[in-house]
Amino acid sequence: MRCVAHENKAGWNGKPLQLLLTGEEYPVQTGALGRRMFQTFRKWFWSERYWLPPTIKWSDLEDHDGLVFVKASHLYITIPYALLLMVVRYFFEKFVATPLANALGIKQTQHKIKPNAILENFFKHSTSKPSHTDIYGLAKKCNLTERQVERWLRIRQKQNKPCRLQKFQESCWRFTFYLLITMAGAVFLYDKPWAYDLWEVWNDYPRQPLLPSQYWYYILEMSFYWSLVLSLSTDIKRKDFLAHVIHHLAAISLMSFSWCANYIRSGTLVMFIHDISDIWLESAKMFSYAGWKQTCNTLFFIFTVVFFISRFIIFPFWILYCTLILPLHYLEPFFSYIFLNLQLMILQGLHVYWGYFILKMLNRCIFTQNVQDVRSDNEEEEEEEEEEEAESTKGKETEYLKNGLGTNRHLIANGQHGR
Repeated sequence: MRCVAHENKAGWNGKPLQLLLTGEEYPVQTGALGRRMFQTFRKWFWSERYWLPPTIKWSDLEDHDGLVFVKASHLYITIPYALLLMVVRYFFEKFVATPLANALGIKQTQHKIKPNAILENFFKHSTSKPSHTDIYGLAKKCNLTERQVERWLRIRQKQNKPCRLQKFQESCWRFTFYLLITMAGAVFLYDKPWAYDLWEVWNDYPRQPLLPSQYWYYILEMSFYWSLVLSLSTDIKRKDFLAHVIHHLAAISLMSFSWCANYIRSGTLVMFIHDISDIWLESAKMFSYAGWKQTCNTLFFIFTVVFFISRFIIFPFWILYCTLILPLHYLEPFFSYIFLNLQLMILQGLHVYWGYFILKMLNRCIFTQNVQDVRSDNEEEEEEEEEEEAESTKGKETEYLKNGLGTNRHLIANGQHGR
């Protein structure tokens, strides 16, 4: 009882930890401290001197008289829409892309092998190509020939690689979205004065109200790129996987920043000239997977022309001129102006990177009469075809030898089988 009374008297019962040496109460207010830090960071991040021209306040961009202005909170909806697009994509690939692929003669290849626990365990834990010693040891353990072990591992590896049907489904989905969003962009922009007169992009900036067409154009585009980011783990892994991640995140960052700083007019122009070339690339890849080489070549040449006109002529000499030079006639340089153009210049650097690969594809097309996407895993496909051909050839040679024939189907003289 004395101990309990002493605790109650000292005030320790049900209270936070206090300073024992002084006996003074010192409640630890971590929640309040965290809120103050968040508020300080938020105030600094949304400081008007970073986002808006001098003399412009956030209060100038509040909704009034039926006019709606951009708000960062509008972008929250892009995540749910991205998840919705992933659901739409699933059903599209199942009920549209797959039947279309079957109509074009693209079937899902299945590589079947006999289950083998020893080989399966080695395959899952092996990080490199098995050596001859590994093959020899596995053959002894499984009571198989070395050739059978090699063939089992090769087929098991093919099971983890995407087939042509998967690649066709992915390209078909992207082609459909780019086609629809480009058509929507053309409808949204055809009657807008800034689509024809770049000076209008900066007229009365930043007090430019948000139009419903601009809202949906931005939200759908950002939701699509978020869906691509969220599906990276399940999409086909290509050689330029890291470049794709950087591209998607850069696109989302650029669109988010241009939205918050109300660079909507220039942003819609940037999105339109990028989407219009991607249509031709995805369609060329679709016909490449279907084996329609001539159609693929034609679409690829169209893509090349559209890409270089839009990314190396229109973008630097119209769009960058609009965002870098024209604003100086209206405003003094400020932070968001500099940051916007820095991002657009990085984007132009990515154009040069993609252009290098396109020139490689063009070179391959001219000299081999066959367009292949050098950014993807077509080299792996070629290796698989070569392995299958070699395996078929070796199988025929073995069959000929069993029947006393040479590889040229001529009889082998007695006593020469082992030579």
